[in-house]
Amino acid sequence: MQTRTIGNDTVGRVEVGVIGLGLMTFDQTGTQPREQLADTVRAALDAGVTLFDTADAYGPGDELGADAQGANESLIASLLDELGVRDRVLLATKGGHVRTEGGGWATDSSAAHLKGAVDASLGRLGVDQIALWQHHRPDPAVDYAEVIGTLKEIADSGKVRMVGLSNADPAQIRAAHDVLGDALVSVQNQFSPAFRSSRPEIDVCEELGLAFLPWSPLGGLSDAKELAEKHPACAEVASAHGVSAQQVALAWEIAQSPVVIPIPGAKRPGSVTDSAAAADLVLDADELARLDRE
Repeated sequence: MQTRTIGNDTVGRVEVGVIGLGLMTFDQTGTQPREQLADTVRAALDAGVTLFDTADAYGPGDELGADAQGANESLIASLLDELGVRDRVLLATKGGHVRTEGGGWATDSSAAHLKGAVDASLGRLGVDQIALWQHHRPDPAVDYAEVIGTLKEIADSGKVRMVGLSNADPAQIRAAHDVLGDALVSVQNQFSPAFRSSRPEIDVCEELGLAFLPWSPLGGLSDAKELAEKHPACAEVASAHGVSAQQVALAWEIAQSPVVIPIPGAKRPGSVTDSAAAADLVLDADELARLDRE
């Protein structure tokens, strides 16, 4: 698989597959046998997928309530250890979201919570330093300048190698970059053919040399009928190449900028293999223009 870079000369450059893997949907509540999840990890690595993205708030909240906090991190760490593939993966996580009873989500960007979240993630992931730790979402209760100051302290602590932002706007990205400098390496925002409003963030990332990691990059493309209705150009391009619409969506995103590294979710080997194949799909200028206009 072709690769793209996360990092810089100061914190080190890491080459990862141009398609990553979002792990939010990984769980063990009975619907996903552990062997299936292990097979998905194996298939991802076999296809060249090396960026794995989790978060301390990911987990089956309906079943575990607030106890979902950290469940996904623990699961992923145990799978990587079981398969002996730790050294083949750049494992990224996030903090700043918290789970509540009934499967809900809340934010907490207080300095005490974010610093504690880093320590908790270190323990669950079983590492001395987190490769890429990302602030999950702005907190309406905490001024973003204060959050940036906390991120600076976290970066300086040595507990994380690289820092990323998630769900940040251009002004927030620039403000964080002014303070964090080369410690800031990535931004993770929603972006897909169905959700294109993060284009300005992609432009800022390209300008500042940051990786842009689209979450939900297949948004709106899971149902074939809905796809044909909402994204006919995507369906037509997919048909012309004899590939899935999901591959077309990811190939289109990759073509937006050399800093884009989509992280589609998958919980079955076939899904991650199909997504990874988008790295080899070359869309011509006319096809890209059609998709851009849609």
